[in-house]
Amino acid sequence: MGKIIWKPGALEAPIPPALVTCGTLEKPNVLTVAWTGIVCTHPAMTYVSIRPQRYSYGLIKETGEFVINLTTAPLVWAADLCGVRSGREVDKFRLASLTPLPAHAVSAPVLAESPLGLECRVKEVRPLGSHDMFLAEIVAVDIDEACVDSSGKLRLDRCALVGFAHGDYYELGRKLGSFGFSVRKDRTRRPGRRGK
Repeated sequence: MGKIIWKPGALEAPIPPALVTCGTLEKPNVLTVAWTGIVCTHPAMTYVSIRPQRYSYGLIKETGEFVINLTTAPLVWAADLCGVRSGREVDKFRLASLTPLPAHAVSAPVLAESPLGLECRVKEVRPLGSHDMFLAEIVAVDIDEACVDSSGKLRLDRCALVGFAHGDYYELGRKLGSFGFSVRKDRTRRPGRRGK
């Protein structure tokens, strides 16, 4: 099967439609960011890329802090709303029925409705073009108790996490394997292949 060549574009998918909280508990804001991910393990580092014209850009630049909150299926309407409305014009927490909670290590609030929040402190702002990248250290992680099983394992597979792919939201589906399963001695067969 041949490949069709398109001009360069931002088509990597799926990506997380993360709800990023910023500002302070007294004056919070939230926006939806698709350009985010992990960039380093030790120290734990992440990033968000935001257009300088956005209201949240100034809040993050001023405080140097933000929280990346994971989006679940029950939060997808709020995530969409927080991506298309501006905190300059409306109180998105009130509009989307979201609850800000005090974070452990940063001034930006954690989102009560999200199962996991990464508290971040900006280390560098890098202009890239349409967006500036806020490279940040993860200084604390807030996890709902319901997402940790009796052995202490994080179970985000039970949280109905959402992915965003080329304009559409999707609830993540069935588990296909765990990290390293392809080299374990007890492997049976590759996902998607039928046995003989």
